[in-house]
Amino acid sequence: MKTAMIAAFAVALAAALAGCSKGDKAQGTPKPGSAKPPAGAGAAAQAASQTEGVAQAVCPVMGGKIDKAFYADHAGKRVCFCCGGCKEDFEKDPEKYIRQLESQGVKLEASPKE
Repeated sequence: MKTAMIAAFAVALAAALAGCSKGDKAQGTPKPGSAKPPAGAGAAAQAASQTEGVAQAVCPVMGGKIDKAFYADHAGKRVCFCCGGCKEDFEKDPEKYIRQLESQGVKLEASPKE
């Protein structure tokens, strides 16, 4: 009985420490920048796909699927997160996370004009 309680506690603790994305980490999602134009596309289409980048789909903090309800605007760019806790981590060093996303080929949305 005592061993079962300890095991249950350990599982609950591990789940709590796993983060705020609740296990919905992107599975099978292509890496940003890996999308390629269709075979036979001209050189212009291939060049355009490399400069345009891909839309953000993954949280830069936890790696889970983004929820556009959680975001922060920084230096004219909007960064989305999987949860509010990730927004707090982002705000400690926003440039780090923006560099990380852009180095992966992500083209961030522009912050809305106020």
